[in-house]
Amino acid sequence: MDRLVTKTLGWMVGFAILALRLTCRLRMHNDPRRHLGDRKHAFGTFHAHQIGGFLAAEPGTGAIVSRSADGEIVVPALRLCGHVPIRGSSGTGRKGGATALGALIEHVRSGQAAMLAVDGPRGPHGSVQRGIGLLAMKTDAAVLMAVAIPSRRWILSSTWDRLQIPRPFSRIDIYISEPLIPRTDESLEQFTCRIEACLKRLEWVHDPDEVTARNAA
Repeated sequence: MDRLVTKTLGWMVGFAILALRLTCRLRMHNDPRRHLGDRKHAFGTFHAHQIGGFLAAEPGTGAIVSRSADGEIVVPALRLCGHVPIRGSSGTGRKGGATALGALIEHVRSGQAAMLAVDGPRGPHGSVQRGIGLLAMKTDAAVLMAVAIPSRRWILSSTWDRLQIPRPFSRIDIYISEPLIPRTDESLEQFTCRIEACLKRLEWVHDPDEVTARNAA
């Protein structure tokens, strides 16, 4: 895609997301952030819920964005919502996944929040990758799992993640888990499994119809 076209499309998407943020009503449930004191935090959500999640995240939240053309389209939306895009990928190698995660770790250490789509850029849905657990272990941050459920939404059923797009003037309910903190005797793999179980349970409790529809697809 031509670079000028990509940038133009990116800003168009960005203003559309900003319009959603201005027209949608956000309702937080079980938000534990005020009880964390000085402890830093990172939100984890499924790829399908990332639009609603970013509408609700506080300004300054850091997020890894792919270096691809698709990622270029996302950057203006994040900036217009007051977030900090960190270019890279949740993968490794030439896409800069490790470098981007390192930059996100430094962002959290500086006192800012982070948000990760924990099932990565390609899925499969529900399979949590190790990045958010590693970030928590490196920064002593609490992991807050979240699902964002719009009262009215478009679901892109042809995509691997069944991406959810809130409709204008809808209500977005944000359900947040209890803080997950690495235990002293817990490996990264064990912590990642605990994160995955928590997020799947959160989605099943608050969006069972969509879980059923996805499993039947």
